[in-house]
Amino acid sequence: MTSCSAAMLVVLVGIAAMVMVVPPVEGGRAFFVFGDSLVDNGNNNYLLTTARADSPPYGIDSPDHRPSGRFSNGYNIPDLISQAIGAETTLAYFNPELKGEKLLVGANFASAGIGILNDTGFQFANIIRIHKQLRLFREYQRRVSALIGEEQTQTLVNRALVLVTLGGNDFVNNYFLTPVTLRRLQYNLHDFSRLLVSEYKSILLELYNSGARRVLVTGTGPIGCVPAEVALRGVNGQCAVEPQRAAAIYNPLLIEMLTGLNQEIGSDVFIAAKAFEKQYDFINNPKAFGFTTSKRACCGQGPYNGIGLCIATSNLCKNRDEYAFWDAFHPTEKANRYIVRSIMEGSEEYMAPMNLSTIMELDSRV
Repeated sequence: MTSCSAAMLVVLVGIAAMVMVVPPVEGGRAFFVFGDSLVDNGNNNYLLTTARADSPPYGIDSPDHRPSGRFSNGYNIPDLISQAIGAETTLAYFNPELKGEKLLVGANFASAGIGILNDTGFQFANIIRIHKQLRLFREYQRRVSALIGEEQTQTLVNRALVLVTLGGNDFVNNYFLTPVTLRRLQYNLHDFSRLLVSEYKSILLELYNSGARRVLVTGTGPIGCVPAEVALRGVNGQCAVEPQRAAAIYNPLLIEMLTGLNQEIGSDVFIAAKAFEKQYDFINNPKAFGFTTSKRACCGQGPYNGIGLCIATSNLCKNRDEYAFWDAFHPTEKANRYIVRSIMEGSEEYMAPMNLSTIMELDSRV
């Protein structure tokens, strides 16, 4: 074989390899996840932090019955969204299996313990704060560009679905962490909520400038009603008043900001997923959803199983489907399924300006 023929063969092999690795077609769009423990698929397993879910009984109801780093007894919200849209589950960005064609499925950058503010979750030390998550997203795009080229990478990102879940930790692991905190000395609840929403807007704009064009943004759930807050601050088993007031102030401000941001951009890029409303439905009326309790966690210790971590020696319920909460802060898989159903099919009471099924239908026409 001549040197010229050999060189041509190398070029052809290189082109063939590039052709074989292409972005997923519609119906298998990439999915990117940013946020905290509600959506972490295991990134913190690779970090020196106490904010981890990599030991039993976490994952007890997952297909392999093993802990994966998800703060759930089974599937979490990103898993269930992937299933609902017919996509492969996204891997944690730090998972060593995330390479080659697996990158084209998307990636999960979420990290338990983080918030909108950099000082949120300081007690957990080594976690992936949101601005680092965004830097990793840009690193991800460089890795994919090496596979399929910059133009195809931009198309993949522009067509992708993005989920962002932030805000809850800024209240429970910052503002309300102790009876006296720096943020409580600096701000009343209204001003603190405005600060969070202002910072959140900057984060979302950075995400938009990185190519995201369909972004689900969740508000905080009824944070005063999680077992940890009921145990620590509730009276006679009732939801803690101040955290509930915080959610009632913050969520409308967030929706107002998202509406304004879409108007500035001139497109419905950001979709508000109103987590408070759906979670409050089954907290208010657990029996209507097949739960026996929405106050007591399945796994934990102390009042309402709301004190400390879920560990091997914790109290553990036998039937997880009877509980709205898995541990002191996080919903069970069954509760997550109700939340994702509202994301997929919910009316404007739960999703604004449209639900995910409508988004998928509209985007399939493009």
